[in-house]
Amino acid sequence: MLEEQIDPNRPDPARVYDWFLGGKSSYAVDEAAGRGVERMWPGVRIAARANREFLGRAIRWLTAEAGVRQFLDIGTGIPTEPNIHQIAQAIAPETRVAYTDNRLIVLRYAEVLMQGTPEGRTAYLHADFCDPASILASPRLAEVLDLSQPVALCLNALLHYIADDEAAGVDALALVRTYVDALPPGSYLLITHVTPDFDPDTFARVTAGDRAATGQTGQVRTKAEIERFFAGLEMVEPGLVPPQDWRPEGPTPEDTTHRTVSMWAGVARVPGGGAA
Repeated sequence: MLEEQIDPNRPDPARVYDWFLGGKSSYAVDEAAGRGVERMWPGVRIAARANREFLGRAIRWLTAEAGVRQFLDIGTGIPTEPNIHQIAQAIAPETRVAYTDNRLIVLRYAEVLMQGTPEGRTAYLHADFCDPASILASPRLAEVLDLSQPVALCLNALLHYIADDEAAGVDALALVRTYVDALPPGSYLLITHVTPDFDPDTFARVTAGDRAATGQTGQVRTKAEIERFFAGLEMVEPGLVPPQDWRPEGPTPEDTTHRTVSMWAGVARVPGGGAA
């Protein structure tokens, strides 16, 4: 809920993920929850770093090679440098970036830390991914992004927090399609997603343990299930792969294996609008 309060006595997914990345925005209760996940999934902090490094490479490629000048990052989490606008605007200062999240703590940090270049624009929307109108119809979004021009939609480490729930009317695939349908040809979709594919037993325990520790009702998905989010789009090489295998810029650390990371990552283009 947008009216939530910052509660230092209850684990918060944004703060727990910040702890995985070595950030300083977590409380003792978040560290305890993070260590609980780490006992079940020893590679979780390696995975968080691999995911973050993939994001940097993908943003650089989208800006420098694909020519993207607009980014919509949904479920951005607590700011972690370098942020998307810092990476993209270092290449193209005129780039515009809109960040959204529904966590109050993220809003507080974003208001202070997410400042872009004078040539570009950077803005933060306090909105909910599961309510597309709160983002796509937001006057604040329209001030920053022109949805008639290509946009890179970034759903980085978000969708595994979105569990399909027929009773609650939550359908992750339908939600993603709503956002993609709002983008013009030549736009891009970026997704990273935790998967049980490389270690099913561990992720059965992680899912149950995370639900008990944080109250989250997320959903890890297989490669086939994640590929459905990209249906009808043109996958960018090398396709849907573990994040450390997406256009690596150097040698992969020895501890960064598919099993330790247990994620899929990919970028795809909305067809039309000229050559990729």
